[in-house]
Amino acid sequence: MEMKLSKRLELIASFVRDGSRVADVGTDHGYIPVYLTQSGRCPSAIAMDVRRGPLERAEAHVRERGLEDRIELRLSDGLEALMPGEADTVVIAGMGGELICRILKAGRRVWETWEENRERFILSPQSEQASVRYFLEANGFILLREAMIRDAGKYYVIMEAARGQMKLQREMEYIYGPLLLRQRDPVLREYLKKERRAAEDILSSLRRTAKEKGSVSGEYIKEKNEGAAEERIEGRIRELERQLLMIEEAEHEMQ
Repeated sequence: MEMKLSKRLELIASFVRDGSRVADVGTDHGYIPVYLTQSGRCPSAIAMDVRRGPLERAEAHVRERGLEDRIELRLSDGLEALMPGEADTVVIAGMGGELICRILKAGRRVWETWEENRERFILSPQSEQASVRYFLEANGFILLREAMIRDAGKYYVIMEAARGQMKLQREMEYIYGPLLLRQRDPVLREYLKKERRAAEDILSSLRRTAKEKGSVSGEYIKEKNEGAAEERIEGRIRELERQLLMIEEAEHEMQ
């Protein structure tokens, strides 16, 4: 039975080069290793997860398709159970960017001897993409490809990185992706419009709340707790104003 992937997982799998020895960190159901080996794209794969439940589900999928000799399953906290040289492509997807950075940092021994433009990371952070790009730049990696997809109403970013030198120039490149901006990615354009509308709606609501409390005109006499609440509102307003400026800069870049 052929493995069917979601649009998101299919795009992630498409980033893996044919013939790669793959390690999938946080494999969950093992969909990507099964798909890559069953299709003949990759000769072997290592499927790893920190939890026994997902690993057992992955094992069931591997057995269903008779891939026991091609996919090895390992209980692993991040890259802990992966030895240097066992894989030339490491996939980490389906988790937040900060967690991905922690996994990469803790597993430094796996990638610190990688050669320039040879081995690959395929990363798909569900949040905090800027943190991942900062980490890659600071640790001697370059972005080779980026893609963005909308799947089941959510937006996902996929990055391919290899050893190399990268220095991004502007904050918005870390947030939205230098290659996505350069490519004028249509999904990123759609995402920016959605984010701008949401930020504008929230900002408008917060400004009305602040005005009602008199925090703008100074007519409101602050009590201790009320003053703290106002400070939070005003802080959030500044954050949203900054976000809108960043979105505007990115949209201008993509014109």
